[in-house]
Amino acid sequence: MFNSLLPQAVQWAESQEDHILKNGIPLSEQEISDAKLVGVANPDKIRVLRVDRIPIPKDPILKQAAEITGLISPDTAGMALRYGIFVRTDYWRDRNLIAHEFVHISQYEKLGGFREFLERYLRECIEIGYHEAPMEQEAIEGAKKIYG
Repeated sequence: MFNSLLPQAVQWAESQEDHILKNGIPLSEQEISDAKLVGVANPDKIRVLRVDRIPIPKDPILKQAAEITGLISPDTAGMALRYGIFVRTDYWRDRNLIAHEFVHISQYEKLGGFREFLERYLRECIEIGYHEAPMEQEAIEGAKKIYG
């Protein structure tokens, strides 16, 4: 089932990134510095978009998978989709959250794109659990370089 959902997840993520890049704002100088500190190679490509709630896929199977894994819930405060970051309004410009998302962006860059990132990240979340997934732990630890 995982392999059949991956192309849909990639397509959804690409469309969401496109929306963020068209409607989001560039990083501040401090955010560019933070992004570089955690290993982002191209911080100038990043855009951030404030939303009331992180969008959930409309496809019912993809939506269910996102909810079951805990990847997207009403509590989700931010989400990096390659160079686009959704940030929930009540976390807007939260330095710790944004730094966490920057680590995910550096992971996208290192792994080569949506398919490679999502295949690894989603598999870790499904097999190990969202909070214990190595890529998620790397983002938590990486944000500490900035936030402490």
